[in-house]
Amino acid sequence: MSDNQSWNSSGSEEDAEPRDESGHLVGMVDLSGVLSKWTNYIHGWQDRWVVLKNNTLSYYKSQDETEYGCRGSLCLSKAVITPHEFDECRLDISVNDSVWYLRAQDPEHRHQWIDSVELHRTIREGRREKGGIQGTIFIPPPLADSGYGSESSLRRHGSMLSLTSATSGFSATSTSSFKKGHSLREKLAEMETFRDILCRQVDTLQKYFDGCSDAVSKDELQRDKIVEDDEDDFPNTRTDGEFLHNNHGSKEKLFQTVSPKGINGIDFKGEAITFKATTAGILATLSHCIDLMVKREDSWQKRVDKEMEKRRRIEDGYKSALNELKKKSHFGGPDYEEGPNSLINEDEFFDAVEAALDRQDKIEEQSHTEKIRIQRHSPVPPGDVYSSIGTHRFSNKPHSQPSPAPIVSAPHDVHRFSAEVEEMVQNHMTYSLQDVGGDANWQLVVEEGEMKVYRREVEENGIVLDPLKATHSVKGVTGHEVCHYFWDTTYRNDWETTIENFNVVETLSANATIVYQTHKRVWPASQRDVLYLSAMRKILANNENDPDTWLVCNFSVDHDDAQPSSRCVRAKINIGMICQTLVSPPEGDKEISRDNILCKITYVANVNPGGWAPASVLRAVAKREYPKFLKRFTSYVQEKTAGKPILF
Repeated sequence: MSDNQSWNSSGSEEDAEPRDESGHLVGMVDLSGVLSKWTNYIHGWQDRWVVLKNNTLSYYKSQDETEYGCRGSLCLSKAVITPHEFDECRLDISVNDSVWYLRAQDPEHRHQWIDSVELHRTIREGRREKGGIQGTIFIPPPLADSGYGSESSLRRHGSMLSLTSATSGFSATSTSSFKKGHSLREKLAEMETFRDILCRQVDTLQKYFDGCSDAVSKDELQRDKIVEDDEDDFPNTRTDGEFLHNNHGSKEKLFQTVSPKGINGIDFKGEAITFKATTAGILATLSHCIDLMVKREDSWQKRVDKEMEKRRRIEDGYKSALNELKKKSHFGGPDYEEGPNSLINEDEFFDAVEAALDRQDKIEEQSHTEKIRIQRHSPVPPGDVYSSIGTHRFSNKPHSQPSPAPIVSAPHDVHRFSAEVEEMVQNHMTYSLQDVGGDANWQLVVEEGEMKVYRREVEENGIVLDPLKATHSVKGVTGHEVCHYFWDTTYRNDWETTIENFNVVETLSANATIVYQTHKRVWPASQRDVLYLSAMRKILANNENDPDTWLVCNFSVDHDDAQPSSRCVRAKINIGMICQTLVSPPEGDKEISRDNILCKITYVANVNPGGWAPASVLRAVAKREYPKFLKRFTSYVQEKTAGKPILF
């Protein structure tokens, strides 16, 4: 191997790995199949075709779309595989801030995927370690060929890096550290001078030693030649001018005089003394430099400690910011939505729900403003479905609280849920109209003008089941009109803003239907749906003083055409709206107008939301949304009936 020989062992890892004829890495078993992948909080879990191949995990929308390219992939070299703590079918695979949430169809398939992924990573890591230490290996030249002992090598040492330049790194790092250290720079400059002197002395001594070596070699050659000559030829003079003692005892020239460039003229003793003095000066200067640096060591150490502390704080801040960023990037994942093992705390849950409701309110306000603007530029719509003016008995006597009254049930309202409907109506008329003002169990949570909202806190198995009761008085509308717009699904989307979609599952009679509706999701809460029977009834008055009373009751039922699904949490409801019409007599012979009528509304709601939403969040949402709903709905009824015939 020649001098200065080197080679590079950092060849491509891919080139070193054995592959079969199809290009797959030997020892790695490919795996593919259907896994459920979390997409986002809107679409949730979706089935995807996942392929594990060559230490890379890729997914496609379906197996039929693999030829169009994958929708995403992860290199498993630095991946972290985490089986879920509670879900036996779920595994999370993360690379830096990218996380895939996957679910297998059963625990066995999950173990199979985890083992396969770990096998790919293990094989790849094993081959990387087998490749050895990567880098360039340098073989230095042999010492015999390095040139030490020759004149050229001594001259080469004279061009080495000076001590001043070698310490320039400290000056560049902190120039302020030498403001009071001029002596240190001076001593370094002295060492540079000593170095130059020492190099010249070494060159001179090298010449002297070379001259002596040449003279000794020539003397040995001459002596060998003299021994071979005949003794009679003495005295013999050497051709090179050297001499020996002759037979007469006189000295003859032995060594030829060296040229001025030779050893003559070199004061070896003086050079040695100077060399010794120079080295002593270097040692003294080095000792002085060491003393100066020891004195400065404490200040340097303090500065280093300060910089290290600053670096530690910066690194801690970076890690904290990175963790917050990862948390925010994963905030829409399945672990942060409503559930028994949700990672989101109650305060964060409340803030997220409140922010989502604020956004919905803003959208609703913009939509309402746009609707008003369009109505101003559109012609007046035709009359309402009510085309006749009803009659009503009124009295100057004050209205009293009605006693339980018989319920009107027309024959055509008979259906398979008739008994349940009649029981619900009777319960509402018996208990819902009772005064709650003096009941300590009921708390007044909202009071705005004529509207009052009461709540009684009830929890069962950690689920909030707070009954709610609201009373309100609305001028210019009748109880029949309010119940009509509340019950008829034709107008539902005009005033209800929380519903995503709904449909009538079955029409039981003219005044009874089964309705399925899904409510808009408010993340991180799960989406809710509800299946309920809605019925409207007119309550027969006992005497002339009792006001006309209409009632709408909505309560949960089961139906084969609307089974619960994993997409939504099925809520249970029992809601009643009781509307009483109060009429004040008009002046003189004037007919009754809307200025003479007042509708007293009693709204009761018993809702089991299901799921795992925090109790404080549910109560805060109810306190905020129920009054808004009641004001929005009654304002809608007033707008729809304004200028139209009165329906008693």
